[in-house]
Amino acid sequence: MNHFDIDAHLNQFYAQFPEADHQPIIGITANYTDGDATLRAAYYDQVVRAGGTPVIIPPLANEAAIINTLDHLDGLILTGGGDYNPLWAGEEPVKGLGNINAKRDLPELLITRLAFNRQIPMLGICRGIQTLAMALGGKVEQDIGRPTPALPVGRGKEQPAAPMLKHSQDADRSEVTHSVTFEADSYLAEIYQGIDSPSPAGEGKGRVIYVNSFHHQAVADPGKRFRVTAKAPDGVIEAIESAEYKPILGVQWHPEWLEEEGLKLFQWLVGRAQNFYVAKQLHDRVLTLDTHCDTPMFFPQGVQFDQRDPRILYDLHKMTEGRQDAVIMVAYLPQPKLGEQFSSKVDIAGIIKHNPHLKDITTQLSPTEYADLIFDKLEQIVDKNSRYISIARTPVDLYEDKRKGRKSIMFGIENGLALNHDLSNVRHFAQRGVVYITLCHNGDNDICDSARGSNMHNGVSQFGEKVIHRMNEEGIMVDLSHASEKSFYDALAISRTPIVCSHSNSRALCDVLRNLTDDQMRALANKGGVAHTTFYPGFLRKGSEASVLDAIDHLEHAIEVMGIDHVGIGTDFDGDGGIRGCADASELINFTLHLLRRKYSEQDIQKIWGGNWLRVMSMVQASRKS
Repeated sequence: MNHFDIDAHLNQFYAQFPEADHQPIIGITANYTDGDATLRAAYYDQVVRAGGTPVIIPPLANEAAIINTLDHLDGLILTGGGDYNPLWAGEEPVKGLGNINAKRDLPELLITRLAFNRQIPMLGICRGIQTLAMALGGKVEQDIGRPTPALPVGRGKEQPAAPMLKHSQDADRSEVTHSVTFEADSYLAEIYQGIDSPSPAGEGKGRVIYVNSFHHQAVADPGKRFRVTAKAPDGVIEAIESAEYKPILGVQWHPEWLEEEGLKLFQWLVGRAQNFYVAKQLHDRVLTLDTHCDTPMFFPQGVQFDQRDPRILYDLHKMTEGRQDAVIMVAYLPQPKLGEQFSSKVDIAGIIKHNPHLKDITTQLSPTEYADLIFDKLEQIVDKNSRYISIARTPVDLYEDKRKGRKSIMFGIENGLALNHDLSNVRHFAQRGVVYITLCHNGDNDICDSARGSNMHNGVSQFGEKVIHRMNEEGIMVDLSHASEKSFYDALAISRTPIVCSHSNSRALCDVLRNLTDDQMRALANKGGVAHTTFYPGFLRKGSEASVLDAIDHLEHAIEVMGIDHVGIGTDFDGDGGIRGCADASELINFTLHLLRRKYSEQDIQKIWGGNWLRVMSMVQASRKS
């Protein structure tokens, strides 16, 4: 072939269909030198060898440029280069600080934070590991060559500090210059399987690899979002990874120069980027519904739903970042103690001017009025952002919103106290669009006994039986989260439509009264109902921190007991729900990533992310009497 015949080259592209299989798009941050954006070829060569498609990202702090770039990325590499200006960390420069690269600092800190919020897999290299720390709550040592104090070991003795290695070498970049020992339960152990070499210092056996080294800065403290997974013999941190079960890894060395050994890190990133791409595509096709959140409880603080508001776990930005389509937001009513009356001093910004019958912002409301006020506020939020979000009342509404690229909010009520002992209010709330009512909360009410109550009725009361019948007639789902076991079984027998548990876990895995026994789960499934795993830590694990892995365990136990057609997710975000790895709505795609890694099919994930719930909702709404 004539080398300079462009048609001949082009024909090679069109010799098959499609021209190329999809490859993950890997963004690579560029350096900045003498007025030019620059990048060593070794970075993008390794990405191509690993099976990815490289895209070079110039150092721009432009909002539109960064956001639009991230929207197309499946993975991100933060590259090496000059020092950070220590003022970003609130520090003054030490004498050993090198040349800072101010043109890069802000763009890379911004893109790292934004990529983190979008759950994009990341690999930080040399300066890149420091970028991860600087952007996400850690600290960087400006000059590791400074003298290190001796370490106390007790009884007045001191352990001498380890001799400092020469970390800034003048060797060829492909030459390994020192060893790194890494943790067995780490991404590095996954990448370098089977490594179990003797330490060069002769201190027994450890997982060791050999690396190059061209730096005088290092991570001093990884912060709470990361854990240290590798160190040099002198104790300098050489690798950090996500402490939240996310695909984020930082290394202090330069794997782009280390041929096959370095290639393994790029293959890890490209593999995780491919997983992320699959999850994104799945979320584009599948409707994702979270069946319980308490965000309206924060309305009195004047939260901003169209901003990324740190006070709430659900807002438009977080839903977009987590690729979450829909959520059921509840009007939560605390149960008054026995002998007390419901008390609600309302302080909800923006409500009063739309409700002139309320005299002031401390007006005493009935339970029904209070629930209506919450729904009024939700409608105001949606009206303000109607281009991006809508109120949905049926499964058809949800699918139509997804087709039009809008998010959806559905209405729920947590605590049948909102009915104010008036059956006519069932129809009132059905007409407002309420899709379920949780019959009780933490305390017995006039409908039924609570899991944390005093057995006032020995299950469902006579009034409660009428409420359930009326809910069946009005097409409102009966939610038995929070109910006692006797109330649960009573309601299961009374209701002529399937019941749901919008946010309840397994008592077999976490023995608390709020969770469901295996027998309850079986009974629920036998009547066609669903139970949704919640991210409330105390219902996942007793006595220690819960994580996304615990939530997966509860979900899988429910699947084992009930089958895949009777499970789902109800996070309880903003009602104290939130766990390491799934802390807010922006991280919900991480749950999908874990399901994919456990080989769940798209059909299974569609059922988990709301398909089962919508089947029940359709049945309940279809039974509505005209």
